[in-house]
Amino acid sequence: MEWIEHLNKAIDYIEIHLLDDIDYNQLGKITGCPAYNFQKIFSYISGFSISEYVQRRRLSLAAIDLQNSESKVIDIALKYGYTSPTAFNRAFQSLHGIAPSQVKECGIPLKSVLPISFKMTIKGVEEMNYRIEKKEEIRIIGIAQPLSKDIEENFKIVPQMWHKAGMDGTLYKLADMMNSHPMGILGVSVYKTKESLSYFIGVASTSQIDDTFEEYIIPASTWAVFSNEGTQESIQDLERRIWTEWFPSSGYEYVENVSDIEAYLNSDPQNAKYEVWVPVRKKA
Repeated sequence: MEWIEHLNKAIDYIEIHLLDDIDYNQLGKITGCPAYNFQKIFSYISGFSISEYVQRRRLSLAAIDLQNSESKVIDIALKYGYTSPTAFNRAFQSLHGIAPSQVKECGIPLKSVLPISFKMTIKGVEEMNYRIEKKEEIRIIGIAQPLSKDIEENFKIVPQMWHKAGMDGTLYKLADMMNSHPMGILGVSVYKTKESLSYFIGVASTSQIDDTFEEYIIPASTWAVFSNEGTQESIQDLERRIWTEWFPSSGYEYVENVSDIEAYLNSDPQNAKYEVWVPVRKKA
């Protein structure tokens, strides 16, 4: 239940700060996982990103203000974070289907977007295959790129990295250098500090590298390792289930600032065999 409670506390924080810039790092602290992870899991569970959720909540409240106050449209736009009337107009119409100036007309239908509330559901029909492993530090080699605090940007950055690595031969070169566990081509979220996150495509290896590759040492950790197969969508579903089904009942908690690993064991994107490695420790 703790994870669900943390999610709802994060929503409470968003509601309190709905008219401010949302501090994603604070959301990470509230939920006990890195901001990037929280944004990713939120999108898997809800079906939309945090920024989209915040925008929809703001536009819902903006419609109420436009109905019930004498404020000008530009003042309402500024209140809800839009410095451009054109941008506010466009966003408002995308949700409500009408221009802000039409709100006061009688009989105009509007959309109400209520705060999300997360609830725990009892499942178990669909099994989850996992094991607990203790490993000494893991040396990975490969290519890395800093990630943005905005997960929507990262949803562009990461696929572009994989595409480029596949097209320029990087993945084949890395596969030839793979000689340690975890096996497979690895996608690794690297937390150099709480504020600095990079994405690493690489392999576990003891091989020497040239200046085309970087290395990173993942510290010794205990891991919950989940195995499955399917498409990219099934990986997202597995990660959603890890956080919403496994963690609440496992007796383990997430360890911050280590790394999260996706290990791809074959090269077929439509029938991928993969493992998700999550750093954990037993709850006190």
